Amino acid sequence: MSLKEKIDLNRLPSHIAIIMDGNGRWAKQHGQLRVFGHRNGITAVREAAEAAAELGVKYLTLYAFSTENWNRPRVEVNALMQLLLQTINQEVTTLNKNNIRLHAIGDLDSLPPRNRKHLHKVMEETANNSRMTLTLALSYSSRWEIVEAARKLADQIQSGQCKPEEVNQQCIEKLLSTHDMPDPELLIRTSGEMRISNFMLWQIAYAELYFTPTLWPDFRRDDLYKAILDFQCRERRFGKTSEQIQNVKKQE
Repeated sequence: MSLKEKIDLNRLPSHIAIIMDGNGRWAKQHGQLRVFGHRNGITAVREAAEAAAELGVKYLTLYAFSTENWNRPRVEVNALMQLLLQTINQEVTTLNKNNIRLHAIGDLDSLPPRNRKHLHKVMEETANNSRMTLTLALSYSSRWEIVEAARKLADQIQSGQCKPEEVNQQCIEKLLSTHDMPDPELLIRTSGEMRISNFMLWQIAYAELYFTPTLWPDFRRDDLYKAILDFQCRERRFGKTSEQIQNVKKQE
């Protein structure tokens, strides 16, 4: 039985988030510049997106470029922006073929104008696709997102739209860039690093974390299947005891 056949399609995570790490190390192992790793990582993006959509996962979010990544060498940043532009334009046919909607979160205004223009164009062209939403986190960081939400909330309070005593968890969630999607249930990080790197800190409060030593350019469908199978072996308690969870299952 293949890994894919072992997956219980009735217990899929509705939202999977991936920190795509290891492009630079992969390139170094091959005696190439870092951008070589980024280019080869595109195949992994396509494999992960198509595999998730085929299974029935409704949301897939990829950490593509952080706000901190702007501090990398200018040559690498420029190459990444050019690669992003090329990939977005090349993949629109594949996205529509697979009925996948493209979405983006982050400080999109900080992207080069050409990138921003083409990104919005492809998002419009795939807006009616309904099989899965593929979200790219671009110029994104969780602290940036939370600060932005706090500013919006402060404006609402100052304008009288909201009273301080009315502020609750839902108020903040509505102001996050992910307000129109469920929180990730599974967070995958490649390359063996075991940290979150400022990614969706609010949203992954109860996500299951999965770390794999596989470098991102080598990530394939079976790697995604392994992560999902690991997820399905875990007991998700959300603060409750195992006994409480088991009692609920018995009642069902």
